[in-house]
Amino acid sequence: MTEIRVESELSPSVARFVLHWGDLGGQWGVNRSVAQIHALLFIADDPLTAEEIAEKLGMARSNVSNSIKELLGWRLIHRVPVMGDRRDHFTAESDIWEMATRIAQGRKAREIDPAEEALRLCNAEAEHDPHLSPQAKEKLAAMLDFVTTMSRWHDEMLKVPKPALTALIRMGSGITRLINWRPGKGSE
Repeated sequence: MTEIRVESELSPSVARFVLHWGDLGGQWGVNRSVAQIHALLFIADDPLTAEEIAEKLGMARSNVSNSIKELLGWRLIHRVPVMGDRRDHFTAESDIWEMATRIAQGRKAREIDPAEEALRLCNAEAEHDPHLSPQAKEKLAAMLDFVTTMSRWHDEMLKVPKPALTALIRMGSGITRLINWRPGKGSE
């Protein structure tokens, strides 16, 4: 295992979590600093100020402020009042299901919904485009159908109570047995 250099008061396990969450964030298209701050606030026992976050992570205060704004926008953290202290304190959503739901909702709103709208417009234009082949029109329609189906599925899954969704996910391959699907049996 790679050794984690800890220059602050973070324990090695917390430092490892923060660094790895930051790396994962980068892979998901999220700024590394944003992901690291989220990880720190998620794992922290008590709410932290922006100054404390900057000190613990060795980040510029302005970077922390911008990252906090982004995390607030995603509703992954929130302000917490602390008696006797006028500074803003922050804590992360601690319910992992709620956190995952908020991330999924935010990504859908920023990525899937605009893609679906663009595909609707493309399909409407393609319908009356004499220069577009029937095969290209069919591909556009199939893409819109796929995105719309996945979008509806996402919205339906958000309505499923967490205990039922957990049970559904834990069933894993049991779902495929339930609907009598086997690999090679057909994809429809």
